[in-house]
Amino acid sequence: MQRGMARVFVTRQLPGPALDRLRSIHEVEVWPERHPPSAEEFAAGAADAAGLLTLLTEKVDAALLERCPHLRAIANYAVGYDNIDLVATAARGIPVGNTPDVLTDATADLTFALLLAAARKLPEAIDAVRTGDWATWEPGQYLGAAVFGATLGIVGFGRIGRAVARRASGFDMTVVHTGAGGDSFEKLLERSDFVSLHCPLTRETYHLIDGAALARMKPTAILINTARGPIVDQSALRGALIGGEIAGAALDVTDPEPLAADDPLFDAPNLVVTPHIGSATHDAREQMAELAVDNLLAALDGRPMPHQVAVPG
Repeated sequence: MQRGMARVFVTRQLPGPALDRLRSIHEVEVWPERHPPSAEEFAAGAADAAGLLTLLTEKVDAALLERCPHLRAIANYAVGYDNIDLVATAARGIPVGNTPDVLTDATADLTFALLLAAARKLPEAIDAVRTGDWATWEPGQYLGAAVFGATLGIVGFGRIGRAVARRASGFDMTVVHTGAGGDSFEKLLERSDFVSLHCPLTRETYHLIDGAALARMKPTAILINTARGPIVDQSALRGALIGGEIAGAALDVTDPEPLAADDPLFDAPNLVVTPHIGSATHDAREQMAELAVDNLLAALDGRPMPHQVAVPG
């Protein structure tokens, strides 16, 4: 049975026309600022909403839900949902949706771009051109790591991990991975020339890459993280880079986001950091918006979300 118009709070303006579909049926308020709402601003905007369209920057927990008595649906604009307490939402009978599949290729592309940038020292080389340090062709300058034929270790062999593996085949890389039919985490770290993280952030994966894990890696290895920032202990990573325990790192995600300009991590050498742009293509971001709106429209109409997140346990 179709329900009537409901109020929906969207925590950021989204690319593409998807929000127009939502506005055609429901009352929609979009947070107008570039920066996300504070916790109090989020709670105030969500207080009388029946639906929420959230980003990873918004924390949805039991305390927030207590202030939202009319809430019936949450659509997260991401494939991950570690910003949402699924136990608390399940206790209230509130379905949560995500946006799987559509950002897989964009994130895999960015993963490989970061891998290549770190391996071939592209940031340093580009900076040399811009700052006038390009004196001449020099045999010993900006020497990087070979990618063709190297061993790539993929931690988390889901949709994105498998997409990265397909790209690696074009470079004739040996791919090892964790999970069914794969290597142990420890063996993967020891074997790999590049270690790429694609696992979800859970209690088990928080600081999975710690000092002990970094010590297992080759001193010539490079770490790539396009998953979630807290999977890496950044203090340990900084120490490993400064101490030469690993050769480099490329991060699209950090803890926190954004990093402060004076964050100690930036003292580390051979480090590439991008501002969480894994899904940042026009197609991926617009399709994410479409899926998020699909999830809200279904739930507010009393139907199952097409991309509903399973409740743990």
